[in-house]
Amino acid sequence: MGSVERGYNGMTNPLDLIEQMSAAHDWAVERATDDELTLIVQGTWTDYQITINWRDDLETLHLACAFDFRVPDYRLSEMYRLIAQINEQLWIGHFDLWAGDGLVMFRHGQLLNGAVATPRQCEAMLKAALEASERYYQAFQFVVWAGKESREALVSTMFETEGQA
Repeated sequence: MGSVERGYNGMTNPLDLIEQMSAAHDWAVERATDDELTLIVQGTWTDYQITINWRDDLETLHLACAFDFRVPDYRLSEMYRLIAQINEQLWIGHFDLWAGDGLVMFRHGQLLNGAVATPRQCEAMLKAALEASERYYQAFQFVVWAGKESREALVSTMFETEGQA
């Protein structure tokens, strides 16, 4: 993601800013209300549905990045272990598992405390969600579809590939 500082000064609702940023990236955007918007972002492994809510009373942006990935009941305990191990490594945001739906998502809240959201803040929040989701998506798949234990699945995501085949 490149910097998008120019052209976004003076917006008071940070969702207006994110909506404009999304258009610049050609991401599909749906604005449900003044306080909620949803983006569809194409990733390497899957498409990500990012819902961002603005809570004016809390002066907080809340991001939830979900992907079309359901965890069956028989893999829930191993998935909880994997999510705990991943969250230990994250500096920003965290993964959650909504057990009722078996849905994995990355979540993050940006407290603004009277400040106006900047393009760099919004961009960093989106970048953190997408990078974490892309990095750990395969570990989630290894646990659910390959029946791997959480440690083994996590190790598979920890190496960095260099060069091209």
